[in-house]
Amino acid sequence: MTLRLYDTRAQQLRDFVPLDPENITMYVCGPTVQSGPHIGHVRAALSFDLLRRWLRHRFGRVTFVRNVTDIDDKVLANATDAEPWWALAFRMEQQFTAAYAGVGILPPTYEPRATASIPQMQEIVAALIERGHAYPAPDGSGDVYFDVRSWAEYGSLTHQSVDAMEAAEDADPRGKRAPQDFALWKGAKPGEPADATWQSPWGAGRPGWHIECSAMSKRYLGAEFDIHGGGLDLRFPHHENELAQSTAAGDAFARYWVHNGLVTVDGQKMSKSLGNFTLAADVLAARDPLVVRYALAAAHYRSSLDLSESSWTEAEAALGRIRTFIERAERVAERAPAQSALAASGVVDAEDAEYIPMLPEEFARAMDDDLGVPQALAVLHDRVRRGNQALDSADAPGVVERSLIEVRAMIAVLGLDEAPDASGGGATASALDALVQEMITQRAQARADKDWAAADRIRDAIAAAGITLEDTPAGTHWSIDG
Repeated sequence: MTLRLYDTRAQQLRDFVPLDPENITMYVCGPTVQSGPHIGHVRAALSFDLLRRWLRHRFGRVTFVRNVTDIDDKVLANATDAEPWWALAFRMEQQFTAAYAGVGILPPTYEPRATASIPQMQEIVAALIERGHAYPAPDGSGDVYFDVRSWAEYGSLTHQSVDAMEAAEDADPRGKRAPQDFALWKGAKPGEPADATWQSPWGAGRPGWHIECSAMSKRYLGAEFDIHGGGLDLRFPHHENELAQSTAAGDAFARYWVHNGLVTVDGQKMSKSLGNFTLAADVLAARDPLVVRYALAAAHYRSSLDLSESSWTEAEAALGRIRTFIERAERVAERAPAQSALAASGVVDAEDAEYIPMLPEEFARAMDDDLGVPQALAVLHDRVRRGNQALDSADAPGVVERSLIEVRAMIAVLGLDEAPDASGGGATASALDALVQEMITQRAQARADKDWAAADRIRDAIAAAGITLEDTPAGTHWSIDG
């Protein structure tokens, strides 16, 4: 099978052919840390976490870079006398890190901050000036602009003509040759903090937003790398400008451009003015982190994801079915018979009796088809249904074991087996189990004493709490309805 990804620049699905099949290189635009993360930030990061996990499964090694923009107009604007820009940026970065970890997003191979790569940014700016694609502002402000009309391929990512583009509003337009020219370097302005400036050949100042990612991707991945990712809202102007300045400087840059869809709430774009701005911390405080991960992953990464209360309810129910099957299968499966039943199919190595993780072919096909997670989840639930049917019939242990192995393999690839419970669920689960087990013991004693009224009262109390009891020859087991 061949992995295909939708390339935004090509506007079509393309077979993924890496530069080095033994090391996939991937750069994803990380947050500008002027404020804390909302749920859309988490969905974006999760989209590329899923892609990274699948690439790791298919190829082995993935070098994954996600930057932090810690110097920017917005960061400076949100700073206060009590909390300088660099302290604000660090505090917000920690909030993003916590939100990502909360839903099991793997940490990047490298997570560079923009302020650590200023010399590399200045090198690219100097190269662009030398090649005739950038110019210092004639007013002596210290600003340096990219000359969009000097680069014939400008607009190739979003397929726009320069004349149809909006003016770049990232710097004083008086120093520009054309309204669409964008800032590579911003000269220091009165009132800005002195520690937010760096010396340069064009005067003291700081980098423009777009040059930061060009420099960091090149520094950590080289002049050409496999995949550049980010949210759909970054295509223009950010990614368009990245592509132009890097290629105009002589670098091949990204071979594939991958963008994730945005998040809406009850059909509306998230906005503080509408009161539907959903902070990641609030979502994670109220819900099982794996439910959040499932809900954010359930839609195709390129589609818009509309979140409502039903999104969380449906995700909780779906995840509950998976968990219940795994619990049931683990209880009733007997290892030795299962090994002999499955050895012939290659699921279990009969010689060393070790389980071999195995993904269904339909699951792999779905993931290879532009990361088709919704279709992959359908395969996962199909195996859960098959496994439950085999458990209910009690005459197909091989089917139970095969389904269990496949389900475990699929949830491992999707990261649905490892996100931490941010609510401290480990201790909570232990306490709940102790209480339920005590009630089960009391119910069993009441039945042994033929005190049917007491046994029924205990059973009803357990059921009222949303807990299901399953009486088996091996004992009584409980699970939470869902």
